[in-house]
Amino acid sequence: MSQRRCLSIILAAGEGTRMKSALPKVLHPLAGLPLVAHAVNAARNGGDVDVALVVGHGGEAVRHAVLPFAPEAEVFIQEQRLGTAHAVLAAREKIARGYDDILVMFGDTPLVETEALDALRAGIAGGAAVAVMGFRAPDPTGYGRLIEKDGALVAIREEREASAVERRIDFCNGGIMAIAGDRTLALLDAVGNANAKGEFYLTDIVEIATSQGLNVVATTAPYESVLGINTRVELAEAEAIWQRRRRRALMLAGVSMTAPDTVQLCHDTQIAQDVTIEPNVVFGPGVRVASGARIRAFSHLEGASVAENAEIGPYARLRPGSQIGESAKVGNFCEVKNAVVDSGAKVNHLSYIGDAHIGAKANIGAGTITCNYDGFLKHHTEIGAGAFIGSNSSLVAPVTIHDGGYVASGSVITRDVPADALAFGRARQENKEGLGKTLRDKLAAEKAAKARK
Repeated sequence: MSQRRCLSIILAAGEGTRMKSALPKVLHPLAGLPLVAHAVNAARNGGDVDVALVVGHGGEAVRHAVLPFAPEAEVFIQEQRLGTAHAVLAAREKIARGYDDILVMFGDTPLVETEALDALRAGIAGGAAVAVMGFRAPDPTGYGRLIEKDGALVAIREEREASAVERRIDFCNGGIMAIAGDRTLALLDAVGNANAKGEFYLTDIVEIATSQGLNVVATTAPYESVLGINTRVELAEAEAIWQRRRRRALMLAGVSMTAPDTVQLCHDTQIAQDVTIEPNVVFGPGVRVASGARIRAFSHLEGASVAENAEIGPYARLRPGSQIGESAKVGNFCEVKNAVVDSGAKVNHLSYIGDAHIGAKANIGAGTITCNYDGFLKHHTEIGAGAFIGSNSSLVAPVTIHDGGYVASGSVITRDVPADALAFGRARQENKEGLGKTLRDKLAAEKAAKARK
């Protein structure tokens, strides 16, 4: 298919009022990516494919969502919503530039796979004027039926117009189709008479092409590939399908998941062979995990990289900018943000490391906090290789603990600590004999007095 020039026209003008949202339907996220971007990616994976977006008024947000994935995409406005054929013709100028194949896709159909699109294009390359993507439905109620005769597709019949015999057909219209580039405008212009609703349907070109003696074919795709999103219920169903597909692909590539159904991935999650992922792990955007790493249960990662043989969690949070080095460890109830943790370093328990660099084989004790924010600006903490930070220490940035520095537990560190020095940053302990009992008696009496009132 890469030898043939293709234009993918993605219809993204739907408002999606059934989503009950101010956000345009095609911008709702699936696996962290807008629905329309999934459609664009599927189209562009097919090789030499240009993209045209057909949007309604206010489509600028849709264009911005697509731009990172198809920077050359052209946007066309459908001024009036008069049906799918009318929407495709909004891109008339682009179609007229000359393409071998015209793919018509939908911005709210995010699960279509490139292989299914390639099959449509193969139908056009084989001489068909139109190729329609169909699917087999156990219960076809509500779907348009694909009417075939002698191996050719002769009509698409909406259920309300179908005969009793046609309604028993389980081969249904998936909506996506390919059209021969040199036939597209003539076929679309032939959809000349609007139906009772005043709309021009793209599906009418099947019968128009057949009446002209042109070949029309149907391909078969999984139902998942043509699943359109109109409600948040359908969005959740599509998310589950996407997640299942991606988890399966990763496991087949050598990733271990002990409870795969509980792992949530993002569209750009990169996980290498021999990584182990325990239950209830969430990957947000921008995560890379290298071979041999272990992501333990109930951890949340976003915008982070994890190097070979590192261990994260359980109950850890890696926020954007976190870089965890080889064989390093970020343990339970720890949070790391915009920080580098070098190889072999350990942040084991109940710590917050933000805007910091932790050197190789340093040890961060339980309850350590890098105090990085003064209410206006963020400041950096530098912890050298082999340093030891005692439990319940607060490191007030900007501050540096040099290589081998040792911070006593319970310290508040406000000045740099030289290499191999021992720093105490806490008040001297004093014991007042008997004063504990005196204080308890006083507080108990106050409590009793309040209770009598």
